[in-house]
Amino acid sequence: MSILFYQVGGFFGYSIGDVLNRWADLGVFAYVLPFLMIFALVYGILLKTQILGDNKGVNATIALAFGLLALQFDYVSGFYASIFPYAGMGLAVLLIAMILLGLMGGGGSDNKIWLGIGVVIFLFVLFASLGDTYWLGGVGYNLAGAGPALLAILLVLGILGFIIFGGGNKS
Repeated sequence: MSILFYQVGGFFGYSIGDVLNRWADLGVFAYVLPFLMIFALVYGILLKTQILGDNKGVNATIALAFGLLALQFDYVSGFYASIFPYAGMGLAVLLIAMILLGLMGGGGSDNKIWLGIGVVIFLFVLFASLGDTYWLGGVGYNLAGAGPALLAILLVLGILGFIIFGGGNKS
């Protein structure tokens, strides 16, 4: 019976790659998913803060308008298409860091370690996604190309911050 449904080419002749490519052609990744994310975030924020009251209809209408207006031009779609693949790689690096720190027997409750790892991953994701963003009109390419100089500036500022605000005796 399963032979009827599963052919050599995949499920009904389609592989998962074919399905995902078809969804991309239909605009699921460029419009539907960004809209759903924006709608859910705006609706959740309006519902949680109750800044406009607790009328769910009003909150849903505003979230719907916000989500549709955000997709009017391709800025949001381009931003999401640029940043989420790098964020996925950042999450993979974070998972590997969690596994390695767990194997070494540390990092379980020390939030400073996780904050540091998270900040480093965030900065790498940010600079990597700025490097290929057409939604900025090419402005991000120059910023990402200056990554080593920006990293050096951040390192110097970090050392200065440690010297000025670092622990020790305040005499």
